[in-house]
Amino acid sequence: MRRLGTRRRGPASRRVAVGVACGAALAALTAPAAGARPLGQGGAEPAGGVTANSGRGAVHWAVKDTGTPQVRFRGLAAVDRHTAWLAGTGGTVLRTTDGGASWRNVSPPGAADAQFRDVTAFDARRAVVLAIGEGEASRVYRTDDGGTTWTESFRNTDPKAFYDCLTFFDRRHGLALSDPVDGKFRLLSTDDGGRSWRVLPSDGMPPALEGEAGFAASGQCLVASGPRDVWLATGGGAHARVLHSADRGLTWTAADTPIPAGDPAKGVFALAFRDRTHGLAVGGDYRPDQSSPRSAAVSADGGRTWRAAATPPPAYRSGAAWLPHSRTAALAVGPTGTDLTTDGGRSWRTIDTASYDTVACTPDLGCWAAGEQGRVARLER
Repeated sequence: MRRLGTRRRGPASRRVAVGVACGAALAALTAPAAGARPLGQGGAEPAGGVTANSGRGAVHWAVKDTGTPQVRFRGLAAVDRHTAWLAGTGGTVLRTTDGGASWRNVSPPGAADAQFRDVTAFDARRAVVLAIGEGEASRVYRTDDGGTTWTESFRNTDPKAFYDCLTFFDRRHGLALSDPVDGKFRLLSTDDGGRSWRVLPSDGMPPALEGEAGFAASGQCLVASGPRDVWLATGGGAHARVLHSADRGLTWTAADTPIPAGDPAKGVFALAFRDRTHGLAVGGDYRPDQSSPRSAAVSADGGRTWRAAATPPPAYRSGAAWLPHSRTAALAVGPTGTDLTTDGGRSWRTIDTASYDTVACTPDLGCWAAGEQGRVARLER
């Protein structure tokens, strides 16, 4: 939008060990915050500070030095606790395979002017990144060798299109979302892992509202769950809406959300679905001098209906992610902090006050967050 012994263990044993470790970490994170304080308020904690509970064993955002303070990372792909990809301003793409201890600059050559806002990574070698902007500024690149080489697989030639985000159902099938063109949201589709793309027909897309568009704020305005379900988030129009497709983008239904809209700076900025039924929406007004009441909503029917969080985050939030191995816990992030819900999105509490734009979690509890001034963090204890 304009805008984790010497005896070798089998798979079952490893799964149990991972489950126990993840369960312990989740228990620490979601425990009542007795004596806790948000990050940055007193004490001498490291940047990333205390989250849900203070003291020994506290789970916290541990900041990782990327060496790129000039870059804002709105694109984040978490593969696991060790491997993550970042995409940001200045055509910057970084990759870590050691849990953030070191980062390799794997930016595509000749893309210094690109504004990367989204990245999907299938593993440590294969990734797809999206650059946003009007006309030819919107591009897609793919690498199969960890960023040593890149192929530009799509360049937008329609001056009316502006691509915001992308998502994949699996390693082959994915979509990329543009703001409305000729009154309807436009979608690109790939069935070869992002090596080639085609524009989908718009017959099954409902008309866009006047002024309606997507937000390229966190790579989460278009999200998928399972092999065929996908949702897109909107703002800028009279209503902040969530559109859903159950056939990989061919046909869509639209639902209003209680998140305020009616202004180009307001709407739903990010979605997170833990399955095809349970979803979260976060957003608000991204302008720092404006309040964002009703900044979160929850759906229990696959996005057909949405209800406002009883206790929402206190400000605009641009990213959200469900915590793995939990049916009720999730994180939301934004410029003024990180919030935690332990009741499926009905109520939120702030657990950290550092600025992040986007957040992602993996089954081994590899939760990562990224944002301005090269800031990247991993959930640790």
